[in-house]
Amino acid sequence: MEFGKPATTVDEQVQLLLDRGMVIDDPDWARHYLQHINYYRLTAYWLPFESDHDTHQFRPGTRFDEVLNLYVFDREFRLLLLDAIERVEVSVRTQWAYYMAHRYGPHSYLDVAHATNPRWHAGNLASLEKELARSDEVFIQHYLDTYSRPASPPVWSVCEVMSLGLLSRWLTQLRKGDRSRLAATYKLDQRVLQAFVRHLTYVRNLCAHHSRVWNRSLTVTMELPRKKPPGLAENFHHHEPRKIYNTVAMLAYLLDRISPNHSWKRRLRTLLDAHGIDSAQMGFPSDVWERPLWRDSHATPEH
Repeated sequence: MEFGKPATTVDEQVQLLLDRGMVIDDPDWARHYLQHINYYRLTAYWLPFESDHDTHQFRPGTRFDEVLNLYVFDREFRLLLLDAIERVEVSVRTQWAYYMAHRYGPHSYLDVAHATNPRWHAGNLASLEKELARSDEVFIQHYLDTYSRPASPPVWSVCEVMSLGLLSRWLTQLRKGDRSRLAATYKLDQRVLQAFVRHLTYVRNLCAHHSRVWNRSLTVTMELPRKKPPGLAENFHHHEPRKIYNTVAMLAYLLDRISPNHSWKRRLRTLLDAHGIDSAQMGFPSDVWERPLWRDSHATPEH
């Protein structure tokens, strides 16, 4: 079948939405946003408002402002996720580098003896060398200009230029005992930490590429905690493994350990309330705010 749809103008896009039953109080306002936000991009945000996906008719009373509110919420939610992901990533990098340096030596990451799979180790080293070659960090150049052996900087330097994806692969290739000692910092089972860092790589890429996150069915899932630490498992939604809620819950748990005085949970709740979001579509349990992890998340003004 050959594609034959013509491109539409902004005016035609507004009229198409009106014809399908969307209420647009200010057409000029709608034209403005459609000039700056791709119609096809916004399609994902009005899908929940459609009464018939075949004809794309909207439920009676669906307003353009509601769709735009959902779009703005998702953008702000992605920024909030990136804030938490950054702190978790920096923490895991730090723990990995510190552990490897003190247990095995400053350049121990180069030694295949600490990897479970020699082929993975070689591939990860090749990827790291490319990242080091691209780096313009002063401390990397200082090492290369000052020292001839080993050719690569110590682990506490390379961890700072390592991508989250490469960090995830390095954790995966670690021997189980080493990974367990790293996971103990967060009181997690090593499988849970490994799977979550891999999952975070996927979620971070969604956020960094401005993809819809709030109600997405996530492709790369995470392993949920079971026994470690006691009581944590009850905070997750075990029947919605592909929704973003479980990601959010694990980030909240890790932030409690990494940054005990953080306001991230309160900011999340404030954001949900400010936009009137149906959090059930994100996988949030109906009793979420009564669960132990969230009891201190009441939305109060920051001082």
